[in-house]
Amino acid sequence: MRAILAGLTLLGLGAAAPAWADDISIAIAGPMTGKEATFGAQFKAGGEAAVADINAKGGVLGKQLKLEMGDDQCDPKQARAVAEQLSSSGVAFVAGHFCSSSSIPASSVYNEQGIVQISPGSTNPKLTDERPGDFTYRMCGRDDQQGGVAGAYLAKEFADKKIAILHDKTAYGQGLADETKKALNAAGKQEVFYEAITPGEKDYTAVVTKLKQNGVDVVYLGGYHTEGGLIIRQMRAQGMKTILVGGDALVSTELGSIAGDDVEGTMMTFSPDPRKNPAAKEVVEALEKKGINPEGYVVYTYAAIQTWAQAAEKAGSIEGDKVVVAMKDLEFDTALGKFKFDAKGDPNLPSYVFYRWGKKNYEQIQ
Repeated sequence: MRAILAGLTLLGLGAAAPAWADDISIAIAGPMTGKEATFGAQFKAGGEAAVADINAKGGVLGKQLKLEMGDDQCDPKQARAVAEQLSSSGVAFVAGHFCSSSSIPASSVYNEQGIVQISPGSTNPKLTDERPGDFTYRMCGRDDQQGGVAGAYLAKEFADKKIAILHDKTAYGQGLADETKKALNAAGKQEVFYEAITPGEKDYTAVVTKLKQNGVDVVYLGGYHTEGGLIIRQMRAQGMKTILVGGDALVSTELGSIAGDDVEGTMMTFSPDPRKNPAAKEVVEALEKKGINPEGYVVYTYAAIQTWAQAAEKAGSIEGDKVVVAMKDLEFDTALGKFKFDAKGDPNLPSYVFYRWGKKNYEQIQ
């Protein structure tokens, strides 16, 4: 059953079609379909651009890269099946996954097989705090960093307002909500209530009504853009001016498509806008010329592949155990800037800042 599932969820990966001898197969894994597919599309755009650029400059160790894609739909069981299939297909590296609930179980498979995994977007601390081995890394920040920034900001900027906290029960959403609550409380501010929602529903009237009855001015959501957009619309339908605040899973123009003009005023945390990073200038311009908005985790995926390629070049090998040795001391020069990994596999890149939505798009405000 697992083999069948993996076969159905891998895109462009033929079990009976080995890579050409002169190719090096690497992969992107994430939600290529399903309700978080907007982030899979970001991964795909960044990954394809990175492979094309690296190949144009001679590839890695004189060989061309061949890109495979695995679709986990942000489902933990499917993610493990995808990881097993990618491992058996002979990929040397995986940029993935997106959802923390997928990256964490997949990381066990990659470590068992000696395959380097760099997640462009999984922020739950457990991914690296409880990493199963030396093959697990991430390009992004952590939820204890993100929640710390969010909680402190909420306590300061909304000191006289009523704040509620919601989460979607996922490893990412609940983890981020917990860290935000911790920082909020540490700053001396107590939330009105802390409650879970069920992801994937269409009607959040019950929780919206509770927000209204409690006079909540600001609601923090540990969750994704789909639920966030619906909650915004349903709050406005009840005549509420409550501000929705969330994390990096709101960094998609699709949030604006779901919420419409009601998205205005919504706030979120993310790293300093990678589209404005001088190190990403050429990458961003090239993508924009193709009509691709390099928002969210596009540049992060591009940089993840650059990172592995630089480590493989230094190691003189694509063998995972040799690549991770090279990764320990190497300063990487990527589209996100220069950085090193710490002992856990986290990068020393800039932390989180706040963004605010206008009617059509979002801008960094801090």
